[in-house]
Formats: sequence, C-alpha cells, structure tokens
Amino acid sequence: MIRRVFIVHRWGGLATDNWYQWLSTELEKEGIEVHVPQMPQTDTPHIATWVPALATVVGTPDEQAYFVGHSVGCSTVLRYIESLSEGTKAGGAVFVAPWAKSLTNLEDDEETQTIAKEWLDTPIDFAKVRVRLPKSVAIFSDNDKFVPLDNQEVFRDKFNSKIIIEHGLGHMSPDDDVEQVPSILSSALSLLE
Repeated sequence: MIRRVFIVHRWGGLATDNWYQWLSTELEKEGIEVHVPQMPQTDTPHIATWVPALATVVGTPDEQAYFVGHSVGCSTVLRYIESLSEGTKAGGAVFVAPWAKSLTNLEDDEETQTIAKEWLDTPIDFAKVRVRLPKSVAIFSDNDKFVPLDNQEVFRDKFNSKIIIEHGLGHMSPDDDVEQVPSILSSALSLLE
C-alpha cells in the first residue's frame, strides 16, 4: 500500500505557506504521496467545515495515512481521527504548534474569540483518538506567542505523543521566517518507518 501524508495548514494559512512545501518535497523524495489541501475559509476555520474537508481529501482512511497538522490543523486532525469508524486506524501524526488546552495573544475581536472558543470548548474523545492513532509527535516552540507550553501535557498524557520543544521558532509561521523545521521532517519519517 502507498504511504500517504496529509499536511493540514494553520488558521489564516495557505497550503503554499512556509515549510509545508519544503516538507512535501522532502517526503516525496522518499517515495511518499503527499497532499497539502487548501482548507476552506482559512480566516474563519470551523470544525463543521474543516473536518469534512479533510475527510474528503483523505478518502478511505487506513494505517498508511499519516498526518502533519499545524496549529488549528492539529485540532482538525484530532477531530478527523476521532470521527473514524471503530476498527479504523491512522498510521500516525506530527502535531506542530498544537493547542488543545489554551491559546494566548489572540485578537480581541468577537469573531476570533468565538472561533477559538469553538475549537477549545468542543470536547474531544481522547480515548477514541488514542486507539485510532497509535503514534504521534508534538512539536512546540519555547517562544510561541499563541500556544503556551502547558498544551504539551494534553499531547503527552492523552495521546502518548513524543514531545519536542524547539527554541526560538515562534508559531512556526511565515511571520516567524520559518522556512524549514528539520524536526518535523525527522519526526514524520520516524513515524513512517
């Protein structure tokens, strides 16, 4: 079976942003099929639109399907995996700047606050995700202005994710001038072994 990787971009992001295309190219060199879908309404991401959009791109899920999520893309991947039917598993996931517990320094406008609250307050069945996601890595930066490091507890304790703390990479977005993150590539390749 063909190993497939799905890279899910961040809130307000584009499929062509910063390290997504670099990672895609590096994985393709290893003979891996890579998909970097442009998610709908990127400035106003909602569970009801992003999770079905990812499901459409994945098609039939199997243990050769792997995921790399960035920021809200991580939450999208978690909710997609939670939605898989009993007995269906994904191969693994790399979560980059993931949040499941708290966010900081968001814009004060009502729409931004409402969107963040939706993602943070809608429960995830952690047990379902853990059964359907046998291995994962969560990568944080020690100076991410949006994602406090307390989010690592959820990924370590609920999903048994390997935790990596990068130094000085911010939210790993274009604003942080981050074009390549070697730990994302090495983590993805280790899951695919």
